[in-house]
Amino acid sequence: MSDLNLTRHLADLSGDIDPVETAEWRDAFQALVATHGPARARFVLDQLAVLARSPQVGWSPELVTPYVNTVPVERQPVFPGDLAIEEKLASLMRWNALAMVVRANAAYGELGGHIASYASAADLFEVGFNHFFRARNDRQGGDLVFFQPHSAPGVYARAFLEGRLTEADLAHYRQEITAPAAGARGLSSYPHPWLMPDFWQFPTGSMGIGPISSIYHARFMRYLTHRQLLDCEGRKVWGVFGDGEMDEPESMSALTLASREKLDNLVWVVNCNLQRLDGPVRGNGRIVDELEKLFRGAGWNVIKLLWGSDWDGLFARDTTGALVRAFAHTVDGQMQTFAAKDGRFNRDSFFGQNAELARLAQGMTDEQIDRLKRGGHDLVKIHAAYDAAARHTGQPTVILAHTKKGYGMGAAGQGRMTTHSQKKLDESDLLAFRNRFNLPLTDAQATTLAFHKPADDSPEMRYLHARRQALGGYLPKRQSACDVVPVPDLARYAQFALQAGGKEMSTTMAFVRLLGNLLKDDTPGPQGIAFRRRLVPIVADEARTFGMANLFKQVGIYSSVGQKYEPEDIGSVLSYREALDGQILEEGISEAGAIASWTAAATSYSVHGVPMLPFYIYYSMFGFQRVGDAIWAAADQRARGFLLGATSGRTTLGGEGLQHQDGSSHLVAATIPNCKAYDPAFAGEMAVIIDQGMREMLVEQKDVFYYVTLMNENYAQPDLPDAARAGVIRGGYRFGAYGEGAPQVTLMGSGAILTEVIRAAETLAAEGIASEVISVTSWSELAREAAAAGEGQTAHVTGLLGAATGPVIAATDYVRAVPEAIRAYVPAGRTYITLGTDGFGRSDTRAALRSYFGVDAPSVAQAAHAAVGLPSSS
Repeated sequence: MSDLNLTRHLADLSGDIDPVETAEWRDAFQALVATHGPARARFVLDQLAVLARSPQVGWSPELVTPYVNTVPVERQPVFPGDLAIEEKLASLMRWNALAMVVRANAAYGELGGHIASYASAADLFEVGFNHFFRARNDRQGGDLVFFQPHSAPGVYARAFLEGRLTEADLAHYRQEITAPAAGARGLSSYPHPWLMPDFWQFPTGSMGIGPISSIYHARFMRYLTHRQLLDCEGRKVWGVFGDGEMDEPESMSALTLASREKLDNLVWVVNCNLQRLDGPVRGNGRIVDELEKLFRGAGWNVIKLLWGSDWDGLFARDTTGALVRAFAHTVDGQMQTFAAKDGRFNRDSFFGQNAELARLAQGMTDEQIDRLKRGGHDLVKIHAAYDAAARHTGQPTVILAHTKKGYGMGAAGQGRMTTHSQKKLDESDLLAFRNRFNLPLTDAQATTLAFHKPADDSPEMRYLHARRQALGGYLPKRQSACDVVPVPDLARYAQFALQAGGKEMSTTMAFVRLLGNLLKDDTPGPQGIAFRRRLVPIVADEARTFGMANLFKQVGIYSSVGQKYEPEDIGSVLSYREALDGQILEEGISEAGAIASWTAAATSYSVHGVPMLPFYIYYSMFGFQRVGDAIWAAADQRARGFLLGATSGRTTLGGEGLQHQDGSSHLVAATIPNCKAYDPAFAGEMAVIIDQGMREMLVEQKDVFYYVTLMNENYAQPDLPDAARAGVIRGGYRFGAYGEGAPQVTLMGSGAILTEVIRAAETLAAEGIASEVISVTSWSELAREAAAAGEGQTAHVTGLLGAATGPVIAATDYVRAVPEAIRAYVPAGRTYITLGTDGFGRSDTRAALRSYFGVDAPSVAQAAHAAVGLPSSS
């Protein structure tokens, strides 16, 4: 038989052609385990697997293990807490969370909210809160915890019992505007650090952003440790996410990075309640099996937490493996039906499948069958899984926790297709919920949705506070206090840009030189960290494109294993150098990963108390358009850092074409309140903007980040007058006057198009038309300041335009909506004409592109001719 036929024969074999021989192999293996133990058995299996993977056999192991708990009962540690008290506390959290959502919707039907997600995850949270989630304090750095967004009501319910939120706060869930009038604090719908800056640490409301962010935060902690900036050893990153959320591409996009970096400081808990918003996650399949394959294949340690303690006796009595076989043939859609039905249905439909299963259920009442817990609802089993995850080394760990969505909601929502949107319960449902969890509520208290908080000296409250004190304090809690970091004097690192003397260079080239100078600056700072060491250059495999290869040798590329090879270009001054203490984060071709890495560095001041300053440089089109949601989440998390949109604009990146040419990033950036977006034309302008940003973030400690676009076009760089610096920061300044007499037209331009505007002004001057040129460094900052100007105040843009009369022509390399932002603030009586690059990009030369879009010098001059009523010179 040929090798190919052998492979096909083995693959197609559906039956056992020699059961006796198979039994002998099985007995031999069991004897090996019994005689020499599991370690020897694993070694032998590894050796056999090497042989089996040979081309002659072509076998690989199945990545899915049986549908049972990974931690067997005999390996469970003793539960260290008071089980009865913890169950009471979890029940109280469930009730207060439910009451909060239902009350809000009873009063205001449009507020929304979610009950079912937290109902399924409550026990997963409580074990973490009581035994694993460590808080940051003066003695320890603490853990980072990413909370499932739809479970926010449960986190508020716990904070209420802890005394961190009041009953009035809970009564104003999702009422952030009206709450202060009632002396309360409005609670945001999901984790939002911008809205609750002392409470939430990580924004997770946008599905998929939390998972990838948690991975890069875990990696950044290693970066801090390896660069000897902060010792993060022993700290964990915990993420509680939903199985439906795993459908988001971002959730899965960095799994291999986590395993490649051996991030054993990372633990994910995936709440597998088998339902997403509309119905089953995998109705015709099994999401736990699918996720196990994905995570195992990516190199993660997988812990399955599927069945509660009540199942242990059933598994012990099941000598034939009937349960495991039944689970193996039950798809999630059917499992959801089992969750929604009562004990009688499950006796008939599940245990009634065959005689073996029926015998296992003998002696159990329907109520006992109904109360059989899935693993994610059993505190003892959860603790065992968390303990195994916390102790595991060498790999990130995922816990696949089997739960019921809407657990305990009975006919009102447990396992129902509509449970995600369930926000209202009738009186009978409320009483049933009270009875299900033995809550100390009267009928009246239950039906009126009264919040319940035990007395301060009750055993439950003393226990709750004691457990959190043992773990360092309360969570979630965001801290923002950090040291002021002195910023070097601008002239020390950017004199070449301020006094450029007409030298030709691109603003990208100027930025790289500026960054290189900053990376040499040893200005001492707090915690003994020199200024240069706080900078975090980040690229997504484009450093050579931006002329940054010289930084490879200067500061190195961070690698958790150093450099185990001799690079091909080792003799070059630009050789590729990886190092354990490397400073550059080279993220490969992953803008999503790079922005997640940037966010981790940009929020280090609050997450770790160590201010860092990231500079992420990328193709501008691959920022706000490609990963705009992640940038918005970074804004929510109050990030401080620089985003550098290089090769920016629609006409500066000539040959690349449609999907590389950016004409809209400044439009999107303007929608983010704490993003300051600038489009400087000259190196001196760029240097002043970088200096101002560093001072705002590191000295003034403002929760802002800067977006600065850079061009790859070389042209003469003028000196920047000292008097122009304030205008650069405010959004614009008078660059120059052209022609004789009072200006008849004002020309405004930004970025690379400013050079076209200047050439147009020179052309007009030769034709006898005087003009003034205004360099606009930020259309959005001009518009924001004008919108915020109070009565009697003159906006900066109005002042810039108020000294002249006649039409105003505004040109940009972005869509016309960008300069249109200031139209309302143009002085009355002045015509305002905008030129931009609306439409799709094209591939051609810069000159051809600018002519095509009507933003080159002749187009600007032609617009001026038309505006002043003169025929075009063309």
